[in-house]
Amino acid sequence: MLRIALRNVLAHKGRLLMTALAVMLGVAFASGTLIFASTISAAFNKSTDKGFDTLDVAVRPDDGNRRSSPPGDAPLLDQELFDRLRKAPGVRSATGVVSGFTAVADREGGLVGNGFLTMGGNYSSGVDGSDARYDVTEGRAPRKGDEVALDEKTSERTRYGVGDTIRVSVDGPVLRQKVVGVFSTDDGNVSAGGSLVLFDTRTAQRLLAEPGRFTEIQLVADPGISQESLRSSVAKVLPQRTEALTGEQLAADQAAELRTSVESMRTGLLGFAAVSIFVGIFIIANTFTMLVSQRTKELALVRAVGASRRQVTSSVLLEAFAVGLTASAVGLLVGIGIGALLAPLLRSTGALIPEGPLVVSPATVVVALIIGVGVTMVAAWLPSRRAAKIPPVAALNSVHAAAVTRGLVLRNCVGLLLGAAGLALVLTAALTDDDGRVRMAAGTAVLLAGVIVLTPLLSRPFIAVADRLLRGYGTTGRLATQNALRNPRRTAATASALMIGLTLVTSLTVIAVSVRQGIENMATSSLKADYMVSMANQEPLSPEIEETLREVPGVVATSPLRRSVGRVGDQSEQLTAVRPDTIDRLARFSVAQGSLDGLGGDRVGVDVHTAEDRGWKVGSTLTVMYEDGREGRLTVAGLYEGNNLFKGIMLDLATLMPHQRTVGDAELLVKTREAPSDGTKAPLVEALGENPAVKVQDKEEVSDSISKMTNLLLNMLYALLGMAVVVAVLGVVNTLAMSVFERTREIGMLRAVGLSRTGVRRMVRLEAVIIAMFGGSLGVGLGAFLGWSVGTLVARHMASYEFVMPWGRMAMFLLFALVVGVLAALWPARRAARTDLLAAIKAE
Repeated sequence: MLRIALRNVLAHKGRLLMTALAVMLGVAFASGTLIFASTISAAFNKSTDKGFDTLDVAVRPDDGNRRSSPPGDAPLLDQELFDRLRKAPGVRSATGVVSGFTAVADREGGLVGNGFLTMGGNYSSGVDGSDARYDVTEGRAPRKGDEVALDEKTSERTRYGVGDTIRVSVDGPVLRQKVVGVFSTDDGNVSAGGSLVLFDTRTAQRLLAEPGRFTEIQLVADPGISQESLRSSVAKVLPQRTEALTGEQLAADQAAELRTSVESMRTGLLGFAAVSIFVGIFIIANTFTMLVSQRTKELALVRAVGASRRQVTSSVLLEAFAVGLTASAVGLLVGIGIGALLAPLLRSTGALIPEGPLVVSPATVVVALIIGVGVTMVAAWLPSRRAAKIPPVAALNSVHAAAVTRGLVLRNCVGLLLGAAGLALVLTAALTDDDGRVRMAAGTAVLLAGVIVLTPLLSRPFIAVADRLLRGYGTTGRLATQNALRNPRRTAATASALMIGLTLVTSLTVIAVSVRQGIENMATSSLKADYMVSMANQEPLSPEIEETLREVPGVVATSPLRRSVGRVGDQSEQLTAVRPDTIDRLARFSVAQGSLDGLGGDRVGVDVHTAEDRGWKVGSTLTVMYEDGREGRLTVAGLYEGNNLFKGIMLDLATLMPHQRTVGDAELLVKTREAPSDGTKAPLVEALGENPAVKVQDKEEVSDSISKMTNLLLNMLYALLGMAVVVAVLGVVNTLAMSVFERTREIGMLRAVGLSRTGVRRMVRLEAVIIAMFGGSLGVGLGAFLGWSVGTLVARHMASYEFVMPWGRMAMFLLFALVVGVLAALWPARRAARTDLLAAIKAE
């Protein structure tokens, strides 16, 4: 039986090629994802380990216990605490650290690197004048307020060197600094492609923290003192809302964070790999079903000479094992190439990916082989069992016919039950107000499974409609529809592969287009301002920005959106402060109750959602604890419909300011005398010193920038789902090729009674178009429904969300399905047309 299995593999190389390709693509995607994630994780961990080599214990502000502490950030560490820790038992040395966002403009005026990893810090000179964290390779360390040092990688990228003057920004205003040194560092952000600018300690405190304050104090232990012992000793002298962490703990925590982010990326990518593998199952099952049916007499003869059912099943499974193992090995090699190319490809798009050696772990190899071999054997198991049940005498006499009617009835019943259950779960999750994410996910999976099971039943009415449309093609059109109906399971399995890919693509497109429309609604319906000013990394803007723009000719109104966190009772609330005298010229509010005209002093507005959750109404009195720990009493003057810009408690800027430790604006709204144009925007940009860290955007640009991430994510998903679609195309080609082989005698007879080669080609092509359009229509329709249902959950968190049906893109998807059918039929149709007439009639 082993020899029979191997002989069958070698005898049907062409027929098994498509199956092997499907397995190979799925394994390549999965193994490439695992290799890429392992490589990135190892590179991040390496940079993390190096980054904590120079400290034993770090003391930081602690924001962990928000319930018992006042809202807002914990106070920064002062000089008194630094002096006390430096003299603590077991401390060999102490370093006061200051860090924060610092944007650097390149020579073209653009922002260097990624805004979130564009950092600044302090060079803390020790007794010997050096800082153990940084090795100055050129020039010297900064000593004055207008001097900085750059890391080596940023210096190479920007071509800035010692003696150059650069433009930097911390919270808005542009600073012109002289580069006096270049240094090397093991900082993980720099390793990942970020930038680091160093100031002297006093300047760093003024710009990035507060005068005389540190964001962290790093301690080095005396020889013989363990990190844990030093941490325990230091913890006894720490004030409230501070914490001490060992270097080992910091490295472990950062590694865990990196691992979490890498794992989420890995999970997402593997999800799409699973889709392509799942689609491949249909192809594999189709292939082995047809191979087994074509070898019915051969298998019956084997049974007749003494082989048992188990041996027949085993021979088919051994054949599947050989195909799966070969395809998995090739897929693993391709996956190694994918893993090696992904990081450089992402770096070319601006993503900050650290450099490191390629990591191919034994676990990845084992998982890849298990996936490929396992999927192939699982998909081949049912055909192998079916082959073993064929009575030998019936098969040898060619009287055996599979009793498909009973099987289809059972399949349809199961499909109806699954479809009804899935539909019920999806609708209850979409139409009820509670959090229905779990029900939505479960319902989507069950509904998709039900539709897949029902595809043989659903194919009949579709093909009946297609038969009417294809009457113009005469005999070839009728033959094409009859061929599609002849084996409903095979037609359904082939169409299901394409349906899955298009379902995901369509649903994601519907959600993305609807979210974009919601963003545009937010910009147009809630904003009267002509421009919104914000930092590139979403950090707070300096109040100096508003003061500067107020003086620009043509500016008629400004108001910051200053956000803070307060507490009412035992719950934290978002506070959004505005200028009451100008906000009505800059924003548009839909007032549900009361009025916002009297906003100011202790009179505030509350968004409707928050008011309903808290049980507040117009006239309610709120006792608010601000971030500085002091309390105030506020009265609800009106309730308004909230959105992503305005939500929570909206109050007077003058009411909030006295309670803020650090003053900064989330966004700044600006109204100009003239309508938005390049002519009105240019003076604003020039007044800010053409600062790369500050964005000045009109309403259209605000909408585009917010939806840019949605579009980028959607394009990535299209690319990932393309793998599943490619596998589906292989499935159509595979099915048609096998079907042509299976109907060799029939095609010969058709040729003998007068059907031309052109007619044969047209028949096969029309059959492919019917199958592809059936799968495409089912996928687009189901995807649109799932896009609507998932969108209802998005709408609960996005007030301006608007469901939009992207008819144009959906038509493109159907056109794509049509093209898939035409292209997939090229080779099978050509092969069918070239079949020798006499040889075909004599074929068994």
